[in-house]
Amino acid sequence: MPTKTKTTRTARKPQHPQPNTHRPSPPPENDNEWFELRHSAIQGLGAFARKDIPRGTRIIEYIGEKISYAESDRRYPDERDERHHTFLFTLNSKWIVDAAFDGNDARFINHSCDPNCDAFIERGHIWIESIKRIPAGAELSYDYQYEYLDEYTDEDLAFYACRCGAPHCRGTIVEPKKRRKR
Repeated sequence: MPTKTKTTRTARKPQHPQPNTHRPSPPPENDNEWFELRHSAIQGLGAFARKDIPRGTRIIEYIGEKISYAESDRRYPDERDERHHTFLFTLNSKWIVDAAFDGNDARFINHSCDPNCDAFIERGHIWIESIKRIPAGAELSYDYQYEYLDEYTDEDLAFYACRCGAPHCRGTIVEPKKRRKR
C-alpha cells in the first residue's frame, strides 16, 4: 500500500527553464467537516479533529498539481543549508502531487511515527483515512514513510527529522530500513 510522500532523487538542473504556469495553493480554507487547522506542536499548521472521527472514515483527498519527478527536482533540490519542507506526495512511478500548487488543506496533516490516519491511493487519487477512532481535538497525522536509501548517513536522517513526540518515535520521517530476507 503506497504511502510515500517523497522519494529521494538526485537533483538535476533543467536544461531549459520552464515558464511558471502553476498557481500557488490558496491560503488555508479550514472548511473541512472533519478537521480544523491550527498551530501544531509537530510542525507549523496541523489538522485537528472537529468531532470524533470513526475508524475507516475517508477524511479528505490530497490534491495538488501533478508534476514529473524532473519537475519536482527542479522545484525542490533538497539544499542541505535549508530546512526540509515540501508538500510532495508520490502518486506513482511517473507522477508526484505538489500540494504547494493547486492544493487543499490536506497538505497540513503532519507526520507521526504513531499515526491515526493513513494515505491510500485509489484510481489515481490520494485519500487520507482514519485508521483508528480519533477523538475530537486530537491532531490528525499519517506516517510519511520517505523512501530509505542505503547510502543515507546519520546527517541525512537528521535532515529529515521527526518532531512527532510519539513514545516510539524513530527520529526521522524516513521509513525504517528494510531487513533483507535470508
